[in-house]
Amino acid sequence: MASHIYTAFDEELKFLMRRISEMGGLAEQMVGESVRALVNADAALAQKVISDDVIMDNAEREVGEKAIVTIAKRQPMAADLREIIGALRIASDLERVGDLGKNNAKRAMAVQGTGVPRKLARGIEHLSELALTQLKEVLDVYTTRSAEKAKSIRDRDEEIDAIYTSLFRELLTYMMEDPRNITTCTHLLFCAKNIERIGDHATNIAETIYFMTTGAPPEGERPKDDTTTDVGAVEK
Repeated sequence: MASHIYTAFDEELKFLMRRISEMGGLAEQMVGESVRALVNADAALAQKVISDDVIMDNAEREVGEKAIVTIAKRQPMAADLREIIGALRIASDLERVGDLGKNNAKRAMAVQGTGVPRKLARGIEHLSELALTQLKEVLDVYTTRSAEKAKSIRDRDEEIDAIYTSLFRELLTYMMEDPRNITTCTHLLFCAKNIERIGDHATNIAETIYFMTTGAPPEGERPKDDTTTDVGAVEK
């Protein structure tokens, strides 16, 4: 009987892990496609990203419902409880990543008529590459449960912040040089900040994995190198 209960509980944990992995894959896809839609003025691709957000929302809701039922039925403790709470936190972060990808897709549709200057497009692409690399790496760590690698990813957050700050200043320069650039560059400012926030969510996930593995949060303050103001505030 005890073996049967353990097996059922183990299957519930595997279900949560599988759904988190699927959400991670969709989050990566949405972010990558939103940036391609932006730089290529691809309205159809942007619309696809917006539509995919419903799938992400449903997946987060499913993880939440399964986690609540599992806690109520199994009353897990210690590492098992951290596993379930961690899945809830990670699902929330991935859902926000999907939201940020959706928001950038909406911005892509807004600037479709004016286009994105190639130099600025390269900056956005570079920033997204860094954020997506960080997201992919942390999702790999979710599978391996390496506390050391999770902490390493968390400590690299300032790299994305620095690139974002540089792009932020470049966008302001474009706006000051020619007022006709203000509308497009404002949309790009929001896109850049959304991508920077994706890096923050990847860092959140790294901290959660570290806690799941060790039972304690990482020591020290999270490194930051974002010196911009609230002009690039994140979208809700």
